[in-house]
Amino acid sequence: MSLSLRWQAPTPLEYFSSLVAEDAGLSLLEAAVSIAQDDYPALDVQSVLAEVDALAQRLRKRLPADASARHKLQTLLHFFYQELGFAGNLNNYYDRDNSLVHRVLETRRGIPITLAVIFLELATHLGLRAQGVAFPGHFLVKLSMGNGELILDPFTGDSLSRSRLDEFLQSFRSNSGFQGDLDLPVDLFLQTAKPREVLARILRNLKEIHRAASDDARLLAVQQRLVVLLPEDAKERRDRGLMLESLAHWSAAADDLAFYLEQTPGAPDAEMLRSRLSQLRQRGAPPLH
Repeated sequence: MSLSLRWQAPTPLEYFSSLVAEDAGLSLLEAAVSIAQDDYPALDVQSVLAEVDALAQRLRKRLPADASARHKLQTLLHFFYQELGFAGNLNNYYDRDNSLVHRVLETRRGIPITLAVIFLELATHLGLRAQGVAFPGHFLVKLSMGNGELILDPFTGDSLSRSRLDEFLQSFRSNSGFQGDLDLPVDLFLQTAKPREVLARILRNLKEIHRAASDDARLLAVQQRLVVLLPEDAKERRDRGLMLESLAHWSAAADDLAFYLEQTPGAPDAEMLRSRLSQLRQRGAPPLH
């Protein structure tokens, strides 16, 4: 007697987990697009990738085979910001859709990091050496142009001088009220951001948006992705544990808080969390539902 097994599509979290399992071969665009499946479960990620590929093909047809890096960049900037009309969403900066790549493609409005994800993909298709920069408070794009590096603001497409970068950093220092490492020279903040770091920044933006809106369901979904993306990050485990506790998922919350305390036994909040962990274990572990 043979049994037929029904294939089941992976859940959005399982799909994301498969995309970010290894740094080698991690597709920033595909993983970034897939984040939206929590809000748009019917989203076809591959169709979004195909849409970006089609834009890249349109762009490549305009360039001669021997086009210089500067010619490619000028053509890309005009295509992206003038012809396609991508721009920063100044009127609704904290809308969650600004952090969802497929919505940025549809509306042509976004925040620096999602605009950068699309821009970087198009630049790579043209053979440009472009990378993201996790600058404090404002994600940037860095291009190697043969005779040096060029820093672009993906919000506007403008090239940024060192003095303008200093202004960005000073503004962030003032607005955040934080000094510390931000007193270091601006050049130290221009290191290349790895795909995993870019994804973490997108997710943390969404985390703060959902936290501010007290949207527990969306917040937990983002926290699940952050733990998958950064499995050794104790603070993300702690934050997820506290959310699970608030939703009465005692056992899962206890697991996360125990992980945090094992990794950071001397943390300022350790004593308080040990007390909460003890209470969670006393409550038992009812099944999740």
